[in-house]
Amino acid sequence: MAIPVRRVTQGAMVRKLPRAALLAALAALPFTATIAAATPQQGSGVAWDIVEGLTTEIGPRIAGSEAEARARAWADAKLKALGFSNVKIEPFKANVWQRGPEHAKLTAPYQQPLAITALGFSVPTPADGLTAEMVYFPTLAALEAAPAGSLKGKVAFVDHAMRRAQDGSGYGPYGNVRRSGPSIAAQKGAAGIVIRSAGTDSHRNPHTGATVWAEGATPIPAGAVSNPDADLIARIAQRGKPMQIDMTLMGKPNPGAPSGNVVAELPGRDPSLPIVLVACHLDSWDLGTGAIDDASGCAIVTAAALAAQKDGKTLRTIRVLWSGNEEMGMNGQGGGTHYAEMHGDEPHAVAMESDFGADNVWQVKNNFAPANKALADKINAALWPMGIVPHAGPADGGADVGAIIAKQKLAVVDLGQDGMHYFDLHHTPDDTLDKVDPATLQQNVDAWTAVLKVIANEPGEIAEGVGE
Repeated sequence: MAIPVRRVTQGAMVRKLPRAALLAALAALPFTATIAAATPQQGSGVAWDIVEGLTTEIGPRIAGSEAEARARAWADAKLKALGFSNVKIEPFKANVWQRGPEHAKLTAPYQQPLAITALGFSVPTPADGLTAEMVYFPTLAALEAAPAGSLKGKVAFVDHAMRRAQDGSGYGPYGNVRRSGPSIAAQKGAAGIVIRSAGTDSHRNPHTGATVWAEGATPIPAGAVSNPDADLIARIAQRGKPMQIDMTLMGKPNPGAPSGNVVAELPGRDPSLPIVLVACHLDSWDLGTGAIDDASGCAIVTAAALAAQKDGKTLRTIRVLWSGNEEMGMNGQGGGTHYAEMHGDEPHAVAMESDFGADNVWQVKNNFAPANKALADKINAALWPMGIVPHAGPADGGADVGAIIAKQKLAVVDLGQDGMHYFDLHHTPDDTLDKVDPATLQQNVDAWTAVLKVIANEPGEIAEGVGE
């Protein structure tokens, strides 16, 4: 038969030990290992210093805010300290948005709190909140099909479930619910709208992001709930019982707020040649600290520019653009538009952008003219040992370089990062430094460096075409 054994907890043992023995026992416990395991991973080098410094010393940098202004000053000082030339802050004004208090709950048919965040360019609810019937729509198309005036005095809820994709391609169609859903609801007479967050995570974190009000639409309060809360709403809707929501969203437009770009250069050996532009965006949403979106991008392009000239100047000048107001600049008031206005008459050869986090680069695309096939082959050969392979499809750069690309019809190289988990973090409170892996961050720097060494040392014309 089994012999009973009296269980003694660690706490009970500790209480019975003499003081000297207690101290010896505590010293023997694996505290050091526990602390080490709990300590966030630390990187080194230029890229890590930038993303760590920007998220630690500045933090959230919503466009038009005092924090974004501090970030510009921080960037100016950092780029100068790193040895860049012609470092300048180029200010501009923009119609942006500022967050206010926000909370929500279902009041019928069941009492349930909701994790909600306002969408950028939402207008505020009444100070004491908006209480209204909530009408469920499984898709954006279902909302579009609702009869005119059918949502008068009601709140629309639009459901959808974004799927993971390595290239992040789901963000376009699923993001349309956020971008255009509020305008459609307003045109149907809705008093407000709530959407399922445009994200792929299952955390109880809502994803923010800007909406775009269509011409003729009267802005209404607009928010996004976390994916688990959207699941809850969908289950309740299936029961066929009327739903009611009580929500307070006090965010409001912030017109004519100060923003700005920071530009810097590493001069090349031949200043007569058109420059190579590499870009990121300095602003971030305010829920997290903007580590993956887009402090990592600024870290990557800056560190790579320096590494490309580590062994001597490249033939062409490399210009770095840390753009302001990317997150809310879709109305033509972003840093990319301002850059094109300021520098549109200066010859550029190629434009590139990093704004998709810090996971591994796995593909490369270009839009080179057929005459530049040899140049494309050199880039592909430089990336091949890293496991980065060429892919067909459009290469468009991104929001921070889009305006100058369009204005000058520039050649573009896109280094595609693994996006399988990017939209778990995108525009959420989880966008923080601990999500940046120093090893994958460095892999990005190495890939960008390899490309810049080829492009910035190309003596011939680099022209845009249809790509590979």
